[in-house]
Amino acid sequence: MSRTGLSGNLSASSSSVAAWAAERIAEVSQYFLGNDEAIELCLAALLCRGHVLVEDLPGVGKTVLARTIARSVGGRFRQIQCTPDLLPSDILGVTVYHQASGSFRFREGPIVTNILLVDEINRATPRTQSALLEAMAEGQVSVESRTLILPSPFFLIATQSPLESEGTFPLPEVQKDRFFVTLRLGYPERSEERRIISDWQSSSPGAWKEQTDGESRRLKERIEELQQQVAAVHVSEGIKDYILALVGATRRDPRLLLGVSPRGSLALFKGGQALAAIAGRDWVIPEDVKKMAPPVLVGRVQVRPEHSARGVTARGVVEGLLSSVAVPGYDQGERS
Repeated sequence: MSRTGLSGNLSASSSSVAAWAAERIAEVSQYFLGNDEAIELCLAALLCRGHVLVEDLPGVGKTVLARTIARSVGGRFRQIQCTPDLLPSDILGVTVYHQASGSFRFREGPIVTNILLVDEINRATPRTQSALLEAMAEGQVSVESRTLILPSPFFLIATQSPLESEGTFPLPEVQKDRFFVTLRLGYPERSEERRIISDWQSSSPGAWKEQTDGESRRLKERIEELQQQVAAVHVSEGIKDYILALVGATRRDPRLLLGVSPRGSLALFKGGQALAAIAGRDWVIPEDVKKMAPPVLVGRVQVRPEHSARGVTARGVVEGLLSSVAVPGYDQGERS
């Protein structure tokens, strides 16, 4: 069926994803004010089985965003506060000796959960940071000669302070690439900051309420259903070519030391599907790719030092490529 505009007949699956996302955005925006786009991008990552890195200055709401999204989505929630003395076993788990029974028992770590908030991830040492890699890529962890399959869904939101902050360890490029999107929140508008000041008492999220086993099972079934609906969103050949053109441009740009990996191409593809479904469409348009490109691509490119010294930033490069790379052969009515 030909599409001639941004609206039209919606499939039941697209409407389902859009309704779910609208409810979550409405809930989270009661506590995290003024940045619905950041909420939307976090939900898109969850629907694509991805993970989120939120990096910005202290006090702009990184942890509030992560906690309120977890509260809205539901499921088991755990939080890890990273410090330089945090060990991998503090995250993954450890075997302890029970004197009463005379036996060793494995005590699982906080990573065995549905939604994990890793606060200030770059305050942990590289050894501890690397303990998260297998979980992010494979949905499992290997510890003490055993493999633990993590619950489904498993969604990790990490926050990060600027690298100039005291006592931080830069994330390696391989770990940055494992995050589906990288978000920067920025300062709120004056009107929104006034609301924060005025409403802080009534807007407190309160204590976390643990879900029952039955509620957790329903969460798993619901999220998996939505993830399947997102994966079924149509992507035309022209949109695929556009994604590849954008990614290819990062690899050829002389200002960049490191271009976007194939994992980044796939993230941009999936992210476009998620944004289309959240908007109530079952087909991807160029605007979906353009909106998803900065959070997906900026964390995956590296500016050459000589250009960085002149003020060139990864975000500036990506936004410039979005302006210069045309959408090749896109036909909104194209169907496979």
